[in-house]
Amino acid sequence: MPRVAVIGAGLMGHGIAQVFALAGHDVSIYDSVKSNLDSAKARILANLRDLGDDQSAVERVRPTADLGAAVGEADYVVEAVLEDLPLKQKLFGEIERHVRPQTILASNTSVIPITKIMGGLRDRSRALGTHWWNPPYLVPLVEVIGTQWTSQQAIDWTIALHKAAGKMPVHVKKDVPGFVGNRLQHALWREAIALVENGICDAETVDTVVKASFGRRLAVLGPLENADLVGTDLTLAIHKTVLPDIDQRPGPSPYLEALAASGKLGFKSGEGFRSWSADQQAALRSKVLQHLKRARE
Repeated sequence: MPRVAVIGAGLMGHGIAQVFALAGHDVSIYDSVKSNLDSAKARILANLRDLGDDQSAVERVRPTADLGAAVGEADYVVEAVLEDLPLKQKLFGEIERHVRPQTILASNTSVIPITKIMGGLRDRSRALGTHWWNPPYLVPLVEVIGTQWTSQQAIDWTIALHKAAGKMPVHVKKDVPGFVGNRLQHALWREAIALVENGICDAETVDTVVKASFGRRLAVLGPLENADLVGTDLTLAIHKTVLPDIDQRPGPSPYLEALAASGKLGFKSGEGFRSWSADQQAALRSKVLQHLKRARE
């Protein structure tokens, strides 16, 4: 059974460690922040208990404040630290000095090209991206991203590792910002913001339209399946009318920039596109969590 090292014990890291430990792997987990490291096993145990999973899996997780000790015997290392390119580059430079020659190195970045993160390594053939979604133990997808340097053997091995752990890995064949999922997600978000910015509807209406229409089908009917279902000819006709009117700005919306600049940061401040009381925030978080738990079952 391959040994796994997770670098970062925060929101994503502890969840990734949980998935591998539940699948039977010995997992070391490292974090430079003591509080994250000290609480990692307690958070994993709480998740396992809540989901009705085998609680003994937590005993296969070994927290350590020593990076070398965390990765030295690992067959697979996955980094899940802040979305900070210089930090990730520095970290992988240190990791490479401690791992064995055959160890696979992966970054869980959401949007940063893997090429930029791994470009300074001595052996780039074993380096790739594995983008998990939050929460890692409930959302099945993992995007496996290769670069022009990544060996096919490393990609195949990584896909097999995640499949055996119960995930749904997909191969992203070109290393582009945002990979597949976040490019699709933020294309939708860009138009959603533009609709509000241009006074076509309010934020609540945008969310209602998505959730009460095509969003109902998305779990079982992907966009290109839907295009084939209705016909590529109809899809083409619709695009000829709609696409010229859809927001095409290459940068962020000024409306979004103004919200952030004025301190309207969403849940963090209690107001973003909409106002959120503490009770409303808790209710929405709970609703999402319960939905994902039902989908897992």
